[in-house]
Amino acid sequence: MCWPGYRRSVEHPQFMQVRRAVRRALADVVGGGEADPLVLVGVSGGADSLALAAALSAEAEAAGALAGALVVDHGLQPHSADVAQRAAGQAESFGLDPVVVRRVSVRADGGPEAAARAARYDAFASVASAHGAAAVLTAHTRDDQAEQVLLGLARGSGTRSIAGIPVARALTESTRLLRPLLDPALDITRATTVAACVELGLEPWQDPHNQDPGYARVRVRETVLPLLVEQLGEGVRAGLARSADLAREDALALDEWADRVLRELGSAEQPGGVVVLGPESIGALTAVPAAIRQRVIHRIAAEHFGANLSRQHTLALARLVTDWRGRGPAFVPGIRATRTREALTLAPQLTSPRG
Repeated sequence: MCWPGYRRSVEHPQFMQVRRAVRRALADVVGGGEADPLVLVGVSGGADSLALAAALSAEAEAAGALAGALVVDHGLQPHSADVAQRAAGQAESFGLDPVVVRRVSVRADGGPEAAARAARYDAFASVASAHGAAAVLTAHTRDDQAEQVLLGLARGSGTRSIAGIPVARALTESTRLLRPLLDPALDITRATTVAACVELGLEPWQDPHNQDPGYARVRVRETVLPLLVEQLGEGVRAGLARSADLAREDALALDEWADRVLRELGSAEQPGGVVVLGPESIGALTAVPAAIRQRVIHRIAAEHFGANLSRQHTLALARLVTDWRGRGPAFVPGIRATRTREALTLAPQLTSPRG
């Protein structure tokens, strides 16, 4: 399924790199056993998404998949509807079908980047469910991965944060979100997708938000990374992206270990939402490495109390496990923790501890 005018006989080395990534992703989708699964690609009109959409068009039929596109109009810029329609027209010119344009409302609460991202993925999930799509592809590259690692380091939020953007995750119960251009086995950068568009004679849209220094990611892209490259060499971007791959492997292993410990704890939830960890559970938490202990405590807080604890709060509860010396209760958001020699009791804290 290639669009009119595309010539297979012409050498397109950069585009072939993008196609190779899409081919690998489609093999995973088609391998699920569904006949002619529908795969949608998110298209903004920028170089990354245009190259990805073109590659999906070129690879879908041979892989045994149907290919469509979805365009999200965030409504954040003048003439955004025109930009969305132009992107949809480019997707249609590739032979993608269906091509869905979805206008979203970006909430005012939270940061603008996070709010736009949340609205976009909600639209992805809604459109995918409506059309029965097996997968949605997005066009994050290894440059995006490097930027995400730097942002994660700045936040100081641990291995999971610097693990960066996952190559694949669940979007809905029946749809996967795939990012083929993040494939660690390939080295697809923004330069690759720009060059692919040049090879194909495509004219990408230049998003003005990508030059707006009001966004942290733009400052990383335009100022921080170029400075690191200048001082440390061209391998910085690849090194940061590779660090994300390694951190993700570690984070997954630690998460699986923490899940196993949590299942084995035998914590008892009592009336009123109280959770009691007895002597054996306290001993088990004391025996595991700190990275596992903190993960388990964090998950107990989230699963039983709906609390998203900071590291400071998680450590406060961990000290009641490993370094209790008769001290009184500890208060963290949503939880009152009391330790005795025989048990650690976590109870909902609905009012201020001073109340």
